[in-house]
Amino acid sequence: MTTSQKRGAPDGETIRFARAVLNRPYKFTIILLVANLFVFLLMWGSSGLSGKILLEAFPEPVLEAYGAKLNSLINAPNYQWWRFVTPMFVHVNLPHLLINMYSLWIVGPYVERLYGSAKFVVFWVLTGVAGVIASYLTVRPGLTAGSVLGRFLFKSQDMPSAGASGALFGLVGVLFVFGIKFRRELPEGFKRAFGTGMLPIIMINLFIGYLGRGLIDNAAHLGGLLSGAALALVVQYRRPGESPAIAATWRGLQLAALGLVVLGFFKVAQNFNAPVLPAPQNLNAVNGQATLFLNYVRTMTQAQETVAAITSDRDISNVDAVANNLTAVTAPDARALELKTQLLEILAKMVTAVSASSSSTAAPKRPPKLDQKLLDEYAKWQEEYEAWVKTAAQTYTAPAR
Repeated sequence: MTTSQKRGAPDGETIRFARAVLNRPYKFTIILLVANLFVFLLMWGSSGLSGKILLEAFPEPVLEAYGAKLNSLINAPNYQWWRFVTPMFVHVNLPHLLINMYSLWIVGPYVERLYGSAKFVVFWVLTGVAGVIASYLTVRPGLTAGSVLGRFLFKSQDMPSAGASGALFGLVGVLFVFGIKFRRELPEGFKRAFGTGMLPIIMINLFIGYLGRGLIDNAAHLGGLLSGAALALVVQYRRPGESPAIAATWRGLQLAALGLVVLGFFKVAQNFNAPVLPAPQNLNAVNGQATLFLNYVRTMTQAQETVAAITSDRDISNVDAVANNLTAVTAPDARALELKTQLLEILAKMVTAVSASSSSTAAPKRPPKLDQKLLDEYAKWQEEYEAWVKTAAQTYTAPAR
């Protein structure tokens, strides 16, 4: 046995693989970067070119106008199906864009070089759409209070959702399965980078998603990740000398995917009503209303998270602080005040129920479930609150025309 054989010198296929990966271009990674930046600049222009808004968030009307996902606009009677496609090119603010585009710059070239530009584009679009569909299906207010998984995965409100992270998780899923599926063909460095080497990245991002639940669309991330993994299970990477027939098939799918994106943004343009934001001298009055509304919604969201902790873990340790915040926050209108009062009453009932079950001498280590009537009362309150939020958001955050 030669010295090179003892060291496990790569065979010819591995050498061809490495050369093909290193020499391939990644032009569509750059095209996607430019496309995302272009849409972001258009959104910034529609938001008045304010420097402050870059670090905060674009107004909801701007997000909606450019194709963010909103279940109420996808459902009847609007049927705006293109919102399953366009959100992967829409970002909420500058940090959101920079984080996602940096991730695309790191991950995208690997996938595009391994699978070729045609498959890369198909992966991006399909996993991005899968992420949006997962986000759409998990707007389930009744499931957010049931468990830790419910709070992680499901959303209590139908709010705009946007960003390329679903497609990015899709690319991570592709690399994860690729590294496992073709591990015998990979040089040692590739083995360490892909496959199980992707697990720390996946777990860290899911942990961040858990910490940011309520703000981060974890369902979209998981939808993208799982769909990317599924695609990599059935799709071969692009080997040197791949037959023209296979290449032509994927080229056709690539054109179809790009056509779907173009059609989606054509529908956005067709239904576009460019938001006209107020002049700088009028911003203070508008921001005052928006700030009042956002502070109220933020406090109500914290209270709902506390309710979720009570229903799943019987944890009432944070109730006093939350109740004080609820009492202190200013309601923007009479209906908001009524909803706040109702939530305080529901919180009080839940605390009483948990305390009573915990004080029982025969109580088990984990108190029994709360009374179903109380849970139904809270579910009904959530529906009424979400209906108010949808209407109030237009009133308090929409710019003056």
